[in-house]
Amino acid sequence: MTSSALICGCRGPVLGAEEIAFFRDARPWGFILFARNCVDPDQIRALTRALRESVDRPDAPILIDQEGGRVQRLRPPQWPAYPDGRTYGEVFVRDPAEGRRAARLGGRLIAADLASLGIDVDCLPVLDVPVDGAHDVIGRRAYATTPDIVSELGREAAHGLLAGGVLPVIKHIPGHGRAGVDSHHDLPVVDTDLTTLEAIDFAPFRDLAEMPLAMTAHVVYRAIDPDHPATTSRTVIDAVIRGFIGYDGCLMSDDLSMRALAGSLAERTVAALDAGCDLVLHCNGDLDEMRAVAGAARPLTDRAAERAARALAARRTPDAIDPAALAADFARLTAPPSV
Repeated sequence: MTSSALICGCRGPVLGAEEIAFFRDARPWGFILFARNCVDPDQIRALTRALRESVDRPDAPILIDQEGGRVQRLRPPQWPAYPDGRTYGEVFVRDPAEGRRAARLGGRLIAADLASLGIDVDCLPVLDVPVDGAHDVIGRRAYATTPDIVSELGREAAHGLLAGGVLPVIKHIPGHGRAGVDSHHDLPVVDTDLTTLEAIDFAPFRDLAEMPLAMTAHVVYRAIDPDHPATTSRTVIDAVIRGFIGYDGCLMSDDLSMRALAGSLAERTVAALDAGCDLVLHCNGDLDEMRAVAGAARPLTDRAAERAARALAARRTPDAIDPAALAADFARLTAPPSV
């Protein structure tokens, strides 16, 4: 049976019978975990198994946001603390080769943590380019304020994840760095001209257009579509994401429950899929909300199914590493500079 064009969260660290029945019937393509779902390694391994069993798909992808810094669902003391993206950019400014190595090692070490738990997709790297005056929802999550450095370090982080058997998700395509408000709460509207957007905001996504998965931005770009955020804009997806950027990988929405989007959850679901998203994402684990989204979702289209299959085919057996040696090298690279 074809999967639904849907990625779901779940309520807690253990699946309830009602959730299992819902997932069995709704058949989401994948799942996403948050801190509320993560207690310890054995519990997470049991949860990832249960999620896959609920849809009878051993290869069902399981996502998480494990960037480092303030966006890190797995935290000490059970898991290492990783630096935010800007830390890699600061290393890069001091020594570009060491900055690139630090970003790749960070990705590789995160992949080792995730793969051991049955998690095989990380919503990383953040390719947004923040500007002065923007809301700090991106802030230090970004590698730098220049697109070339963002591209270089984002590529290294992505390849570190891939080497560890974890798929990267480039976000938030085509760029969240100019948002003046947090799209979790309000709809950002960007008034910047198209030439500037193409040269700065869209450039890192164009540079990494070969990546298997991407997540949209709930942002309006007045120069392209003044009426709809990228997630629900056929114009932005066709002309910018698939067109200028040249992205032909599997495109998922950002979380449909975020307040940047208008309309009911069913309306948001239809709007995102009609605009050209291959998958919609719903994160908070509220079963009633998930039912509304699932009721409006549809099976993966042939094109979306092909992109999704191509993304999953990019998973590979992790290369062999010495975790202790890599962790020591990583700590050296990312340590604050001596005064």
